[in-house]
This record gives sequence, C-alpha cells and structure tokens, in this order.
Amino acid sequence: MTTQLLHPPQPRPAKVIHNLTWEQLEEIDRSLEDFPGLKLIYLDGTLEIMPISEEHEEAKATMRILLEAYLRANGIRFYSRGGPTLGNKDQGARNEPDECFNIATRKQYPDLVFEVTVTSGGVDRLEGYRRMGVVEVWFWEDGALSIYHLRADGYQKIANTELLESFPLKLFNRYITYHDQYDAVTEFLAATQ
Repeated sequence: MTTQLLHPPQPRPAKVIHNLTWEQLEEIDRSLEDFPGLKLIYLDGTLEIMPISEEHEEAKATMRILLEAYLRANGIRFYSRGGPTLGNKDQGARNEPDECFNIATRKQYPDLVFEVTVTSGGVDRLEGYRRMGVVEVWFWEDGALSIYHLRADGYQKIANTELLESFPLKLFNRYITYHDQYDAVTEFLAATQ
C-alpha cells in the first residue's frame, strides 16, 4: 500500500484571523490570558482561535494516560510535556499541542504530539510542526486516529507509528472512547501483555 503526503482533514471552522504580525499575535495572546478554554495556532500571519470542549479534554486525557501506561509497562523511557506553546517568531509558527512526548531523551521539541480535533480552521498545523522538527503528529478526529510521520519532503500519513516498535494501534484506538477511562487503561494493558 502506498501512502502519500497529506494534510489532516479540516472539519468545522474555528475563528480565523488573517494578516497578523507576530507582535499582534503576542498582544492577542496576552489579552486572552484570563479566558481559559482557548487554543491559539499561528502560521505565517494567520491565527486560528479554537475553543476547547469537554469532549476534546476527555479524549486527550485518555490518549495521554493510555500511552503513558503502555510506555511504562514496556520499559520505554519518555518525557511528557503536556501541551506547551511551541514555536517562535523566526519559524513564523506557533502551535499548542494537546499533549506531547519525547521518547528516550529530552529534546527542545517533542518527538510526538497529540492533536484532538473537534473544531478546526485555516491553519496548517503540520507545517508548523514541520518547522519545529516534530517527528510524529497523531490527530484524533471523529473517532479515528491518523498518524503523520515527518520525512525529508514533509509529513506522510502512515498506518502505524514508527516511533514505537510493534505499537498496538488498533487496540489503542478502541480504548480512547471506552465507556470508562480507568477500565480502558486496565483492559488495554492486560490486552498488550
């Protein structure tokens, strides 16, 4: 099966503002500090302001807990960083991943980021991550997980992660929306041993 270079799907639009300088982005960021539940994504003058829903938070938390449990159970060293703001003016990009991880060692930018997409706008998140050198981006959208791996010519959609050998992706995918988060992790770990 041949895969091709793709961009993640773009569902329902979020608020998008065009023709902003980096300085204007920083001012908007400061003005929104007291408004929790918003995520800012910026690329080359375009800003996407995305509201964060309960569905979004639950999916990202479950993905994080499942992956961390798997990594620990398999003796894989990792460093979880939550969802820090990544990028800078020189890159012309800023992303706020939902969760991010370094595998084996700490690095300036993560090896792996999760993006839970409930609403989206006009910013190409993969391009921002490419500029930062993020190796893999996992998009959870509409009950399905898509994985993009960085190649020399951009991101390529792949069938399973290349960062984690023999990762049980189908099983992981099934437990992201399991009826109970605690039981999901317990059953996922039991099924992978």
